[in-house]
Amino acid sequence: MNYCIGVDLGGTNISAGIVDLDTKQIVKKASIKTNAPRSCEDISKDIVDLCKRICSQAGLSIKSMKWIGVASPGIVKSGVVTSASNLGWKNARLADTISRLSGVDSFTANDANAAAYAEAIWGVGKDSDSLVAITIGTGVGGGVVLNGKIWEGINGFAAEIGHIVVDIEGRACPCGKRGCLEAYSSATAIISESRRFMKLYPESIMWDMCDGDINRVNGATAFKAKTKGDVAASLVIDDFTKYLAMGVSNVVNIFQPDIVCIGGGVSAESEHFIDSLRTNVERLSFGVKGKRTRVEIAHFLNDAGIIGGALLGFQGGIYV
Repeated sequence: MNYCIGVDLGGTNISAGIVDLDTKQIVKKASIKTNAPRSCEDISKDIVDLCKRICSQAGLSIKSMKWIGVASPGIVKSGVVTSASNLGWKNARLADTISRLSGVDSFTANDANAAAYAEAIWGVGKDSDSLVAITIGTGVGGGVVLNGKIWEGINGFAAEIGHIVVDIEGRACPCGKRGCLEAYSSATAIISESRRFMKLYPESIMWDMCDGDINRVNGATAFKAKTKGDVAASLVIDDFTKYLAMGVSNVVNIFQPDIVCIGGGVSAESEHFIDSLRTNVERLSFGVKGKRTRVEIAHFLNDAGIIGGALLGFQGGIYV
């Protein structure tokens, strides 16, 4: 047997899966509610109970697992969650707590970093030395993997790609700054801009798509409307792509990685923007013909946290 457990700890749900390291498959998974904010001890007990349950369902013992790896929200440095506001944590020793409660070696990393690690080791970057992942959902997250190691930075704040400034006097960002990439290329930004352009273009088919209720607009509305030739939707998506290209180009110019990987919920709509994104990134970034950073769509979607968490044991808990 060559099994480990990956855990995707979210503010709403905790998902765990047994991962077969030989077949590279999740063999059993389940989820429970997080019920945050709660203490690290209480949430860790629930994580371990969930891990024991899926092991029992698979006819296995938790002690037979090689390790437990957790993809956690918040700022994580060397296995300690230094800050996770949606969990109510400060300096929570998550890896140590789970190891103590389970009797199994445990590791943890920021969730976006873990997703990047999944792509670097088993996903689109499996044959590469360096990968930067940009995760586009409610916000914009990121992760950097160099020579098989997650780069956390001096304090765990590395790869906050959503807060690259793309317009110094631009839109307000929840972080308190203006002009962050997150304010232009997150699902939240797409929804906000879709609603704004719907008001400017009363004839937009986006109105029909949400039955006249602007509150029913979601992150996919503009993408679907653009395929039908809707002018307002095209403006929304073109703007989204333009700013995302700026962010990706900044990443390329700093790291020159083998791959920049686009993941998160918005990546499901990649067919509508990936060609334009690649063209703009090539125009805006430096490179050498025949040896340029590839822009790819993530291989792992909903299971990125579980897979990324499961693979953390390959780093032995030692981060750059």
